[in-house]
Amino acid sequence: MDLYEYQAKDLFAAHGVPVLPGDVASTPEEAHAIAQRLGQTVVIKAQVKTGGRGKAGGVKLADDADGAKEKAEAILGLDIKGHITRKVLVTVASDIAEEYYFSFLLDRANRTFLAMASAEGGMEIEQLAVERPDALAKVPVDAIKGVDLDTARDIATQAKIPAEVLEQAAEVIVKLWETFVSEDATLVEVNPLVRDPQDKVIALDGKVTLDENASFRQPGHAELVDKEAEDPLEAAAKAKDLNYVKLDGQVGIIGNGAGLVMSTLDVVAYAGEKHKGVKPANFLDIGGGASAEVMANGLHIILNDPDVKSVFVNVFGGITACDAVANGIVAALQILGDEATKPLVVRLDGNNVDEGRRILAEANHPLVTVVDTMDNAADKAAELAAAGV
Repeated sequence: MDLYEYQAKDLFAAHGVPVLPGDVASTPEEAHAIAQRLGQTVVIKAQVKTGGRGKAGGVKLADDADGAKEKAEAILGLDIKGHITRKVLVTVASDIAEEYYFSFLLDRANRTFLAMASAEGGMEIEQLAVERPDALAKVPVDAIKGVDLDTARDIATQAKIPAEVLEQAAEVIVKLWETFVSEDATLVEVNPLVRDPQDKVIALDGKVTLDENASFRQPGHAELVDKEAEDPLEAAAKAKDLNYVKLDGQVGIIGNGAGLVMSTLDVVAYAGEKHKGVKPANFLDIGGGASAEVMANGLHIILNDPDVKSVFVNVFGGITACDAVANGIVAALQILGDEATKPLVVRLDGNNVDEGRRILAEANHPLVTVVDTMDNAADKAAELAAAGV
């Protein structure tokens, strides 16, 4: 889960990372009140989960409360790379002597944590990495040892942070590591981490990505979900403990096992090329249990997607045998009743496959077509979706 800047900075503050005072506003009037309370020049910053805010006009200075209201009015509702601005952060403006870059992230390729830091912050880090890779220090972090003050000093030194503020920067790095670990984050980034004219190091911006797989031990993270921006189908799936991701296609996908579902997306996309270019509409992994309730929940989510024109149920029977899956499909369709109106293509294979196919044949549901192979089933689902487009 990606956080907004104001949420990231709230987490930073909770772990002792120095940030500037400010608050979030949803209306120009709220921005006016916050600026009046802060009583000095403020920055109005669009709260969107994308970069390039400044270039898009989403970051503006205001000298007083009236100016803050005017600037907030101009920013609220602004479309920044497809993200509509619904909130702005009103925060104290800072004089900047130097800008640095810092982040902790999960380095999946090398199966470790990684610190990235540079004395040249402010610009897009991807651009810096390409144009001047020597300016970006990449320091692997041992998951057991973590980051103590000595390690933080080493990171700051490799990043060429000036000696005058190196010790202070190291202390901030330790607190950012604490944030990273304590909050179960996969990314903690500060760009820029600034040095002000008084040689104080401050996190001027913040980006945090939280690991949703750790939500069971982070109950407070539920409050960070943006209900307004969350896709309603994904929210409904989450409430049913389903692993669902909305995509932009027309063929609904249900499978058991992430690997099988990913493969299903590929074969449907390939098959769809010759059927009006239809594509997969979602990722939905029902896991090992394909009970009637689980199958009904999955079908309920997919059938309520207006973009879906057909559904491809692709199951390999293992621990849960194909006959149990078939019974789940039949019962799910009975549970859904009139809600089930779109054609289903079912491919079963694996444990008890013959019995599973017999159960579906005997049920003879008008919406269900059983196809033996994955490729042929994908082709049939794409064909049916194209007919409904």
